[in-house]
Amino acid sequence: MRKINIETGVGIFLIMGLLCIFYLSVKLGEVTLFGTNQYPVKAYFSNISGLKEGATVEIAGVTVGKISKIDLHDYEASVVMLLDPDVQIQEDSIASIRTQGIIGDKYIKISPGGSEEYIKPGGEVLETESTIDLEELVGKYIFDKE
Repeated sequence: MRKINIETGVGIFLIMGLLCIFYLSVKLGEVTLFGTNQYPVKAYFSNISGLKEGATVEIAGVTVGKISKIDLHDYEASVVMLLDPDVQIQEDSIASIRTQGIIGDKYIKISPGGSEEYIKPGGEVLETESTIDLEELVGKYIFDKE
């Protein structure tokens, strides 16, 4: 009888441990099991050097979404951002690519506009600022001296 109680306790302990590991992997990996309530917004950039899928989207330093997809469309980079449902951005907002720190990761910063109209889900940010290419700037400075 005592052996059955010990085996039952060990079994329950193992099941609880596996459930905890599963929960942590889902939370830390930011995996969505049942879809998301975020809505997509698209933006086109001429240069997104260093920007990756999964990077953050920020407004005023607060993370409001992430980048879900990056494609090439008519020689421009098409970036699909998934934004939180409680965040609305104006039609004349500016999406710019920034760097966190000196050698940090790239992210998209959205500067709000003053329009009374908001971008609808599946809409597009029309004003964008691409990333600054330091190699190109240095090359121009060195080789374009007159």
